[in-house]
Amino acid sequence: MNIQHTTYLSLGTNQGNKLENLQNAINLIADDIGGILKISSIYKTPSWGFDGNDFYNICIKVSTNQQPEALMSSLLKIENELGRQRSTKEGYQDRNIDIDILLFEDHIIFSKTLIVPHSKMLQRKFVLIPLSEIAPTVIHPIEKKQISICIQGCDDTSEIIKVNEALKRPIPISEKYNYIAIEGNIGAGKTTLANLISTEFNAKTVLERFADNPFLPKFYEDKERYAFPLEMSFLADRYQQLTDDLAQFDLFKNFIISDYYIFKSLIFAQVTLQKEEYLLYRKMFDLMYKEITKPDLYIYLFQNTERLLENIKRRGRDYEQKIEPAYLKKIHNGYKSFIKTEKNLNSLIIDVSEMDFVANKKDYLKIINTIKHF
Repeated sequence: MNIQHTTYLSLGTNQGNKLENLQNAINLIADDIGGILKISSIYKTPSWGFDGNDFYNICIKVSTNQQPEALMSSLLKIENELGRQRSTKEGYQDRNIDIDILLFEDHIIFSKTLIVPHSKMLQRKFVLIPLSEIAPTVIHPIEKKQISICIQGCDDTSEIIKVNEALKRPIPISEKYNYIAIEGNIGAGKTTLANLISTEFNAKTVLERFADNPFLPKFYEDKERYAFPLEMSFLADRYQQLTDDLAQFDLFKNFIISDYYIFKSLIFAQVTLQKEEYLLYRKMFDLMYKEITKPDLYIYLFQNTERLLENIKRRGRDYEQKIEPAYLKKIHNGYKSFIKTEKNLNSLIIDVSEMDFVANKKDYLKIINTIKHF
């Protein structure tokens, strides 16, 4: 589990479309750094320390797993991405975006690249007023006073006006969903992705216990003989696991994520069972399905057959090495039909055929942002 830290940032802009500059910065912070927990009102203030256009200033509260130095580096990258041009001239200047770390937990940091708390925050009304709006009782770690009290000692006499426009707070995954189910063909990477998301967002994982099923190796040796006991044992185990785990709310976890959904049982049963067996199986399934909690988001990871076979070979499970392409295609067609006909599920299909979300952080972030903005 990644430890989440609370940090407060100051954002300012006095060039171009100032409202858009702030919103773009907020969106990138949410995508690349962490969840935006609070956003202050927008405050218009005169340029501070030089003659220039009026500024729009805000403060935001962010939850991040990044350490202070890494956070500073990420913020500089965001400024660059938004087109900030830094000059070699001395003194303050116009800028389309400026992002500063004000507070990071109760840490006190003095390094070559970073000073926290921000050394000038107590001298600037355009920082203290929006910060006090969202964090009035937070203690300044050096002054040992609440931010709302620190304002009273600020000598800044510049005019500050609240702007009517409001900014949109991106909703974090942990707030948007209580239960996410990730599905996919054999070797699609659903368990790996579920574990990555769980680690980053402090989610409770419900992982399929396929390794404990004694019929699975036998099934790949003799499908006709062991198909029915395999599918029935999977159905019973999945039902029991989902019923038990989804009923137990963990106060220390933000949400639940599973690497399978109960409908997986029916999809595989359609492929593996004879007609008479399937009709009997379907009766049992329908009874159980009524009692299962439905996910807020159902994600299907699509991998092309070639990549699936590569992944299956790479992970090296002996009983999977004889899986044929035709079998994988039947499984995919089953999922495709299910997603098309099951209208009550909030379904999201993500094509990961050209991605490596384990080795490539950009691919992983692309998936996370797809989920966030769905």
